[in-house]
Amino acid sequence: MKDKLLYIKSWLQALSFKTGVVVLALCIPFYILSFAQMAIPSEYLSLEAKGILWIILFGLAKTFQYGGITILGVEGYKRVKNWIKNKNV
Repeated sequence: MKDKLLYIKSWLQALSFKTGVVVLALCIPFYILSFAQMAIPSEYLSLEAKGILWIILFGLAKTFQYGGITILGVEGYKRVKNWIKNKNV
């Protein structure tokens, strides 16, 4: 199992910087959806369905977040952070 995880990690790190940024950006809509679906009235969607949807959407958001960070690596993460910081100034 450890060998497979190391293979996946090395494969993700071989992807490009732009791919990492796109994957990391995909976590934002899933975070929004995971919490926004709670605003749907219970008469349209049961509490159980809301809980299942939240688990799935929040899990996808975390998967994209950690996948994007793995693709970017430390240096790529610093590049994105500096770009955001300089863009806001």
